Amino acid sequence: MKIAIVTETFLPSTDGVVTRLTQAIKYFRMKGHDVLVIAPDLGIYEYKGARVEGIKPITLPFYRSKKFALPSKKVKELLLDFQPDIVHAANPALIAASAVKFARKLEFPLIASYHTHIPKYLDYYKIYKPAKPIVWSYIKKLHNSADLNLCTSETIKQELLEKKIENLHVLQRGVDIKHHHPDYFNQKMRDRLTRGDSSKKLLVFVGRLAIEKEIHKIKPLLDKRNDVALAIIGDGPARSQLMQLFEGTNTIFTGFLHGEELSQAFASADAFIFPSITETLGLVILEAMASGLPVIAAKSGPTMEQIQDGKTGALFENENTDSMVQAVQILEDEARLQQMKLNARKEAEKFAWDHASQQLLDFYGKTIEIH
Repeated sequence: MKIAIVTETFLPSTDGVVTRLTQAIKYFRMKGHDVLVIAPDLGIYEYKGARVEGIKPITLPFYRSKKFALPSKKVKELLLDFQPDIVHAANPALIAASAVKFARKLEFPLIASYHTHIPKYLDYYKIYKPAKPIVWSYIKKLHNSADLNLCTSETIKQELLEKKIENLHVLQRGVDIKHHHPDYFNQKMRDRLTRGDSSKKLLVFVGRLAIEKEIHKIKPLLDKRNDVALAIIGDGPARSQLMQLFEGTNTIFTGFLHGEELSQAFASADAFIFPSITETLGLVILEAMASGLPVIAAKSGPTMEQIQDGKTGALFENENTDSMVQAVQILEDEARLQQMKLNARKEAEKFAWDHASQQLLDFYGKTIEIH
């Protein structure tokens, strides 16, 4: 099969969409499929035998920490040259919107996937909030041009159905259970993240540092619990603001970690903390669980789909410090904590990436049939 993936984000960027796509591409190539990736030009032109074609990127004024590519006629030229059996528009908004336009015009089978909850993000950028109905209308138009649509959780599926998005299916979540594993525990990494204070319980957060991730909500917990250390792993537009906010607390900002360092950071903590309610899924939740960490998370549809309260983690009421403090009490009972770590790992083992990537291939086949 000849697969063209047009995406708003790709390597060397680090986020859940990139993780999902790179895992899928590895699987597709292993199965002998020909893959073309069209993405913002960030200097990557090949991945695991897949050709990567870059479109000149720009920096948007309201999100300067990431580069995007605007809609481009070059997408049409690349699709015409490649002659794909299937076009996958991942998160269509800018460059991937060109995939929607030209796949329809050239009559290629088209699948679109919804990963980033942009309309929800607008709630956190007040100047753009009035544009929310227009954004939803644009998203609906793009997705309803596809033969088949995918999203990443049942919660988001229901929301998209309410917005009249059609032919919608949930794509199974996945995780790299080999490179996210409790065996990556490393005492030197734990000492680094706790600044050498072995008396502290260590919470980690991994992700983009942006206001919609709601990382600021962890601060009151640290004010109440001096025995807890926090490692914030990642980077983004809100980093300097967050560093000021958390100044004087037991918090370390590492910037992005990759490869074995990231695996060690996950596995060397006591629990993962996830305060965001804006995610369509939150792949880092499953990465934490695969690393043997219970997840302490704000209640939302996607977190409640993934975390069994009291078994693989603890859920707290959003913006309720007392509820968060109570959830963190899972750290107190060592025997219970160890059992939750085992439970989390066992749950994650059900979601190896190969299953999710094969399901995506199956959806490609279904899209071709529908077309």
